[in-house]
Amino acid sequence: MEKKNINNVKLGENVKIYDFVNLYGCSIDDNTKIGAFVEIQKNATIGKNCKISSHTFICEGVHIEDNVFVGHNVTFINDKHPRATNEEGELQTDADWKVVETFIKKGASIGSSSTIMCGVTIGENSVVGAGSVVTKDVPPDTVVVGVPAKVVKRIK
Repeated sequence: MEKKNINNVKLGENVKIYDFVNLYGCSIDDNTKIGAFVEIQKNATIGKNCKISSHTFICEGVHIEDNVFVGHNVTFINDKHPRATNEEGELQTDADWKVVETFIKKGASIGSSSTIMCGVTIGENSVVGAGSVVTKDVPPDTVVVGVPAKVVKRIK
């Protein structure tokens, strides 16, 4: 099957998308499943064989590699100092701020209701416990939990 490009969304083969999903300007690779009530914004990338659970928000600048699990209600953030208006008091535009990218490496798992701050890398095969707030890089093959998330054990 040929890869599709619908409304600036690049979809790989066998992508499953449930109802009430908002996608624009993003890329989703083969065999990935997107749950209901998910939003994936422009310039976000999702790899192959991923599972993105319901009610998750993936903003611009988030890059998820292959075989990643994202639990329900996970929120990604792409701006360290968000504001509604610029210095002139007008609503901000894309020109008024800079996206801070986030990277989720191959095989990582992110538990439900976690918040992932911008500018971090979650390492290969790592696990983020449910409800955690990730403020720093997560090393590969580790489990992090808490607010802020801290390493509790190595997987390998």
